[in-house]
Amino acid sequence: MRNDQHDPHDFEHRRGHHRPEPGQPEHEHRFGRGHGRDFWHEWRDERHHHAHSEEFLAGQALSPKEMEAWREFFHQTFGAWPEDHWIFGGRRFSPWHQGIDSFNPFAAALLSKGGGLLPLYALNLIAQQPRYGNEIMDLLAERTHGQWVANPGAVYPLLGQLEKQGLIEGKWGDPDKRTIRVYAITPAGQAEVERIKMIVTPKLSETVLVLQELIDDLQAGAAPAAGTDAERSQ
Repeated sequence: MRNDQHDPHDFEHRRGHHRPEPGQPEHEHRFGRGHGRDFWHEWRDERHHHAHSEEFLAGQALSPKEMEAWREFFHQTFGAWPEDHWIFGGRRFSPWHQGIDSFNPFAAALLSKGGGLLPLYALNLIAQQPRYGNEIMDLLAERTHGQWVANPGAVYPLLGQLEKQGLIEGKWGDPDKRTIRVYAITPAGQAEVERIKMIVTPKLSETVLVLQELIDDLQAGAAPAAGTDAERSQ
């Protein structure tokens, strides 16, 4: 079958899908089979099937046919459309509603406005060498492996704020055209980034450990059921 053709029965066969028992809801059946599955690996296999080419870059925009496949894939797994799911329906997960599978809302929570990490990381990048706004956004996408893409509406006001505070200094690459503004760290900014890193870096390390504990707990599954009183007394 060609990649641009779609057969719902073939979709179910390749997903290992079987009809639920009578009276068993479709989404409950999938959850029962889904424990321990790699949802994202299965979705990327499915996307390969619907892609116009055998190769695609992770995070690239979905075609309308792939978008339809993503929504159907999600619906068959969870019994709800992405925007209607009780956890994934919120604004934080809105890229998933559009099939942007590389987006990581948990990384975005740290780097988006209010997350606290973006100002420090942007300042740290500028401390390494002078940079301009688009370069900072590209580096953020690169360092997060495409799981979070900076919004110009967040980065450029941030740079203006850092400049107003005297932490960075901006100069036009071409004073006549005034199209690219390059920012360099100031002595005050260098001192500030080192002070903030002393506070934030240990807490980020703690966060990694806490998240690993939570991941281990989620992967461990339910604890074994306790025995009866008679069994415990033996």
